[in-house]
Amino acid sequence: MANMAQAIRLALHYGETHLGITDIFGEDVGAPLGGVFTCTQGLDKAWNTPLDERGIIGSAMGLALAGQRPVCEIQFADYIFNTIDLMKMVGNTHWSTNGEFKVPLVCMTPVGAGIHGSIYHSHSFESMATRIPGWKIVLPSTPKDAYGLMISAMIDDNPVLYLYPKALIRVKGNEKIPGVPDYRTLKKTIDAPSGATLYDIIKIRKDWKPQWPEGLTDYRVPIGKAKILCEGKDCTVITYARHALMAKQAAKQLKKEGISVEVIDLRTIYPWDRETVFNSVRKTGRVLALNEDTPVTNFGEHLIRHITDRCFYELLAKPKLLAGADVPGVGLHPNLEKASVPQLSDIVTSIKSLVSEVP
Repeated sequence: MANMAQAIRLALHYGETHLGITDIFGEDVGAPLGGVFTCTQGLDKAWNTPLDERGIIGSAMGLALAGQRPVCEIQFADYIFNTIDLMKMVGNTHWSTNGEFKVPLVCMTPVGAGIHGSIYHSHSFESMATRIPGWKIVLPSTPKDAYGLMISAMIDDNPVLYLYPKALIRVKGNEKIPGVPDYRTLKKTIDAPSGATLYDIIKIRKDWKPQWPEGLTDYRVPIGKAKILCEGKDCTVITYARHALMAKQAAKQLKKEGISVEVIDLRTIYPWDRETVFNSVRKTGRVLALNEDTPVTNFGEHLIRHITDRCFYELLAKPKLLAGADVPGVGLHPNLEKASVPQLSDIVTSIKSLVSEVP
């Protein structure tokens, strides 16, 4: 099975060969590196930009308004904040022109902790992003969803912010992506050879070309549709990205203790799947919103507000938010990083607390 980096790369290759993607660009996105996380290795339309996040977003907007379909990358979400005014313009253009000007661009950027990146490479951007109107926002948790969400993002006429979790980039999936061969084959055919130094990498990759699979398809994950990872009756956990897998693991652990947990992977946080969320909460009566972003004005609070508004009389316990620590950044030491974002034990404890609460 593919890992997430390979899945994104395969989807982008399908986009440049079948979906009219004209440019794939960002810092180190082109040769020889093909992205700091290798998500763009070997792509024909990939090219490098200066270290200029505003230039990247501005260029993507210009290309999209000129009728192109670009995919740009901000190398780390931590460096996207100086583009907020441009992102606002990207988001409101389609609406403010009454649909006359489409802005079909994808901006991809890795988010979250998991690589010991400290305060400059561990930020979660999704809650902030939901306050920039006009963008659709997706966060995959598996390679298969990473592929399918990228395909859907590339064909959308609205700007899509594609946030992929750093902690899962090298994790191999358990589900087969239609038309994609096994991991061992992919490693031989589409992963570029490496070297000890940048000089070695440039030399080794000078004549390297990927051997793309011939059976790639336009497999799509609908934007705005959540996925129920496991069904349960005692508590609902609403999450996405890295913590979707953690929540599933917690549900499996708690099942041995007689606690039945339903886990919802939102996959898209704007627009989010209200129907799936409300139906689940009405069934279980208890809800935990889970993510690693900081707790103040967290997107989970937005979910809880709507759940309380729509499902108040079906609730058996107060909705609970489990989010990252209320600190300015993520510490460099592994113990500090671990303490900064929810871990498996935190999820298990929060669910037990919810289930034990008596109305």
